[in-house]
Amino acid sequence: MAIDPVFRLSARSALDAPITALDSFPSPLVAVPPPGALMFRNAALGRVALVHDWLTVYSGSERVLEQMIALHPDSDLFAPIDFLPEDDRRFLGGKQPITSFAQHLPLMRKHYRKWLPLLMLAVEQMDVSDHQLVLSSSASIAKGVLTGPEQLHISYVHSPMRYAWDLQHQYLHDSGLERGLGGLLARYLLHNARFWDLRTSNGVDHYIANSQFIAKRIWKVYRREATVIYPPVDTNAFRRRDSKDDYYLTVSRLVPYKKIPVLVEAFARMPDRRFVVVGDGPEMRRVKEAATPNVEILGYQPAGVVTELMQRARAFLFAAHEDFGISPVEAQACGTPVIAYGRGGALETVRGEASELGAATGMFFDSQTPESIIAAVREFERRDGDFQPKDCRDNAERFSVEMFRRNYTNFVQHCWERFRA
Repeated sequence: MAIDPVFRLSARSALDAPITALDSFPSPLVAVPPPGALMFRNAALGRVALVHDWLTVYSGSERVLEQMIALHPDSDLFAPIDFLPEDDRRFLGGKQPITSFAQHLPLMRKHYRKWLPLLMLAVEQMDVSDHQLVLSSSASIAKGVLTGPEQLHISYVHSPMRYAWDLQHQYLHDSGLERGLGGLLARYLLHNARFWDLRTSNGVDHYIANSQFIAKRIWKVYRREATVIYPPVDTNAFRRRDSKDDYYLTVSRLVPYKKIPVLVEAFARMPDRRFVVVGDGPEMRRVKEAATPNVEILGYQPAGVVTELMQRARAFLFAAHEDFGISPVEAQACGTPVIAYGRGGALETVRGEASELGAATGMFFDSQTPESIIAAVREFERRDGDFQPKDCRDNAERFSVEMFRRNYTNFVQHCWERFRA
């Protein structure tokens, strides 16, 4: 089933020309209700099922699910397992998720990622057959829910299974599974996961990617086209601050792929520059070992403290190769420019040069090494006057909750109308 070309953003065309985000189209095909009224007529859409990989934390993909729930308050929510802490359940809007047999398996709560083959089976056993519209939020298994020809399945993909495809070798390295019997078993399971992931990709009618980068990955892995709708960032939770203090900042979970020790090593070689690190995680020991007196490690901090630090920082550092990356957008919402690794989603959320979209809001470094970061910081300081807080804030608004709701609503409504016709 095809949809009008204005809505079809081909990842295949990215090989020759950039993919354009949905919000760049001047006039949507469906009339847009005002903010606060962005809600589907569920009676017109039929019964709606929302399917999510698993509910264990409130993180990036859950922010998308939160908006899907807000847009579909009468929907049913499915997830193979639900171990959300009570303090994180508010975004569910009072919904009680429908889980699978995997919810009751021993050790599942602590080691659910090691049970991936069973979770792939579990999502296939979730019965959504009496729902006409199925909306999945998938970074792993949710898109594998079984649907029939009289059901419309639209999947918002945060990424195809990262650890099974192009990031397999990094995953095995970070998990200490490069050698031995454990490594051999992991490779065999990931090999089977790739077959499952590719097979279940055919059950999706329309793909939405969270960035141009992921649209290209979807084409590479599934040979399917995807429409880019950027995930929602609560820009209203941040206020622009025009005056800045003389320090650099990063806020992140301290996990290997975020490369926080590399940032710390870079600033250890620049003792005249202050660097503040916010976050906690398994890499904390390495971060502390690399730190020098000019590097301040604050650990976990509440949201209010993080916001104030972002508002006052001279620049925000981002060294991860992310699919999208929310924290650089939050920093820009505070009026703070970003110095980021020039791959992945950061290339879409940070403007390294002035363009038709607006003035520059930061710059990039080429490799995840201290030398490259040092060179970028020095170049940033040379170009300091090029980055204005207002430009950063304006750029962040492209990723607001209101923008996500408008684009997601229009796309789903359009696909549904074509499906019913």
